[in-house]
Amino acid sequence: MTRKGTPRHTIRRLLSAAFAVLTAAFLAAPPATAQAVPTPKEFVSYLDLDCFTTTAYQPPAVALTLRHINPVLAGLPPVQVTLGPREQLCVPVAKNALFPPSTVLPYLRFVDLSCYRVTGPQLDRTLSLRHLNPVLANVPGFEATLITPEQLCVPVAKNGVLPPDDVLSVVSHIDLLCYGHRNNPAINTGLTLTQLNPVLTGPIPPRSVRVTTARQLCVPVQKGGDEIPPEVLDVVRWVDLEKFDLISPAVAQVPLTLRHLNPVLANLPAEELRITGPAQLAVPVAKNGAVPPG
Repeated sequence: MTRKGTPRHTIRRLLSAAFAVLTAAFLAAPPATAQAVPTPKEFVSYLDLDCFTTTAYQPPAVALTLRHINPVLAGLPPVQVTLGPREQLCVPVAKNALFPPSTVLPYLRFVDLSCYRVTGPQLDRTLSLRHLNPVLANVPGFEATLITPEQLCVPVAKNGVLPPDDVLSVVSHIDLLCYGHRNNPAINTGLTLTQLNPVLTGPIPPRSVRVTTARQLCVPVQKGGDEIPPEVLDVVRWVDLEKFDLISPAVAQVPLTLRHLNPVLANLPAEELRITGPAQLAVPVAKNGAVPPG
């Protein structure tokens, strides 16, 4: 008496064939697409940094040659600086719950900059500054006469949380040289700041602050030995941030470990710190009407 149903060997053949089809389909499937690089206008207009004072630290005294890369200042001679004490850690925030678009948020949430005291030659250059972020679009612009460099802000990662490779390829090349300026207007504007980086979204809840006096203009530079890919240079050369003083409630003294991301400083040791208090807010501006394209 023959057994009814499909023979076992037939079932095995069908399963093997199905497995082969699925395997072929998996191997032929295109890889996951990388995050598209945002336009300069998207990237810069939503880049706001909450700058905290930190516990003291003196890094190795590395000498650096900096070249201005923004079109407005690109003709200036290189600036020679040496890293001094760390003064601030600047981390990404959203203002008044206006979050960056989904095309740019994956990048901006990983823009963490550690700022070190530097000195350099006097510039004595007057620039017209205009706000780019929509929240401050109605705040009048002003003229700032740059004097001398005061800080160099360089990209870092916090507590070992590294950005994805496509994001890292952009944020690792954001270096800002911050100049003090003679005229320091005040805007006296109230804002709500919300942390964007995953390391700080829990420890530092949204808080209300008042933005007061303009103190520094931070402009993009390229460190000697740093090879910036052309598509990345097209974005980071437009990162101009004006630092304003803040009146803010106290924040948690979060312990952090920093690791340098830019290739030129990648061999520097990790840095331990605690946030000791809010200090400034860095907001995006355009210089002399040269607005980021896109």
